[in-house]
Amino acid sequence: MAEEVKFIVPGEPKGKARPRFSRAGNYIKTYTPQNTVNYENYVKLCYPCGKKLEGGIAAEITGIFPIPKSVSKKKRLQMLNGEIPYTKKCDCDNLAKIILDALNGIAYDDDSQICKLYVSKQYGKEPRTEIILREV
Repeated sequence: MAEEVKFIVPGEPKGKARPRFSRAGNYIKTYTPQNTVNYENYVKLCYPCGKKLEGGIAAEITGIFPIPKSVSKKKRLQMLNGEIPYTKKCDCDNLAKIILDALNGIAYDDDSQICKLYVSKQYGKEPRTEIILREV
């Protein structure tokens, strides 16, 4: 029977930031920004079980973002009902990248096992990232 893991990463979803570069003489050092490293570690802590999934994996990632305080009650309701889509930062591909990279070696051996991927963004009352991983 195919395994399935569902879990939530509380807090506002983040996207994978681009690598940064610094120069030390003639040497150029590449590094990952600290807030990206911190969020990836947070995702690892939220992963619920120690069992790795095997074979092909379908991943469903839903980023739920907070509603701005300045919007009217009418717009707020439309956002909660999905009538107004979330079209701001972060990009769907960067949201997926930070989650899948964080789970590399923990939920599965390598993120190349992901053969189906569905990523969405929406508004919600409580910001979070919902993740479902399913063996296929």
